[in-house]
Parts: sequence; C-alpha cells; structure tokens
Amino acid sequence: MKSFAYVFLAMVLLSFDLEDLNHKNIEESDNKRFKSGEELVYSLKYGLIHGGNATLTLNLTEYDTNQVYHARAYAKSTGITDKLFKVEDVYESYFDPVTCLPYKSIRNISEGGYKFYNEVYFAHKDNKLVSQKSGEYIVPSDIFDVVSSLYYLRQLNPDTLKKGDVIPIVAFFGDEIFPFPLRYKGKETVRTKLGKFLCYRFDPVVEVGRIFKTEDDMTIWISADQNMVPIRIRFDMIVGAIKCDLVAYKNLTSDLVRN
Repeated sequence: MKSFAYVFLAMVLLSFDLEDLNHKNIEESDNKRFKSGEELVYSLKYGLIHGGNATLTLNLTEYDTNQVYHARAYAKSTGITDKLFKVEDVYESYFDPVTCLPYKSIRNISEGGYKFYNEVYFAHKDNKLVSQKSGEYIVPSDIFDVVSSLYYLRQLNPDTLKKGDVIPIVAFFGDEIFPFPLRYKGKETVRTKLGKFLCYRFDPVVEVGRIFKTEDDMTIWISADQNMVPIRIRFDMIVGAIKCDLVAYKNLTSDLVRN
C-alpha cells in the first residue's frame, strides 16, 4: 500500500533549473496556474477495485514572517482495501509563492500497523536541510519536497520541451535525496469521467525491483491548459495495474479545457 506514496511522488516530482527565476513579492508574481483555496480530488483504483481517495488543498498562510503557500496532500484507503490494509497518509509543504522552494515539509503516514511522522526544514542558501528523524543533509540549493515540486511544475511551460527530452530531477523524499528523471513523451488525449483532456505526457524512469518490472512502468498526464493540473497517473506494478484519476476540483484559476 506504499503505492499511495508513489502517487504523491509521481504527481509532484518534476523540476527544472531555477537560475532564471526572480524572487518577487506574491503581489508581483506572474503565477496564474493556481491560487489559494484550490482543491483537487483523485480516485485510486487497483484494476476494477476502488482503493482510495487523495485530496490536494492549497492555501495562503504565514511561516516565519513570510507569506507562503501551505499545500496539504491527504490520502485514505476506502472499501475493501481499507478493511484489508488501512491507509491514512498526509504530506504537507510550506513553500515560497514564486519559486515554490519549500521552507518546511511534513510527512505523517499510517499504513496498516506502521506509523511515521517527520518534519524537514530547508535552508536553500546554505545548501542544507534538517530532518527531525535523521539530521542534517547537504543538498542542491533548488531541492524540493514531493508536494512543492508539483506546484513548481505547474508554473512552467512544457511547450519548450522536445519529445524524448529527459529532465533530471532531485527531491527529498523518505529521508533520502531522491533522483527521479522524467522523460517527456509529447501530448496525448486522456478520457476520464470528467471528460476528455489534451495532456502533456511524462514517463518517470523508475527503479526496477520491488515495485516495478521495468523503468517505464509509470506514466503521468498533466492538463495542457492554463491550470497544468495532473489528470491521470498510471502504474504498471509487479502486483498489478494502478490508476489515479482526477474526479473533482474547485477554485482553479481558469476552467479545465476539455478536448
């Protein structure tokens, strides 16, 4: 059931170079992809079985005198899956509204009988972060957590990419510096219960072993419109296929464009 963690990881681990970004006040930001009050709801299926739901919320708040976004990703098992292996996971991030670099991240998971809670504090100028559980790390100055990466991705323009381009990614996940390269596969139309959407397709190069059979067993589709919302994530795992679809949303900056 750690696939819930992979759902969040897949939704958020996309990153580009930050050298050309200028720090601005939030009032001066050019961001039009998302806003405070946004909510995205996803349904997770194992084959034909509905296994759970995941919700992403975003709100403006203050952190250490800075105005920041607070994003919260919440996943919960449902139905027969909940009876067999109860999951309730929360990932949180406090990040800069312009660069999306995190100040603080929280991981609070409950999976079966296993529970884990940790907070991570980022010092980007010093190329460091501190995990409450495992101590200090030397990291790249533009490292993200799994949640803030999603919102950084949504401010970018994938139309500048060419089909086949591989994007090198680094994030901090599970108290590890986590490389997660992304291969851009172009645009595709995805059909969901909400309708048909033209999407950017990314294939993460995943680690072969306990979870995946090949490097190409995960696919992410991001809406090719002003919102850049994750529409679908698909896993072809050793234990079977998993699909995560957007099923509800509110407070987007603009309407989702159906194809």
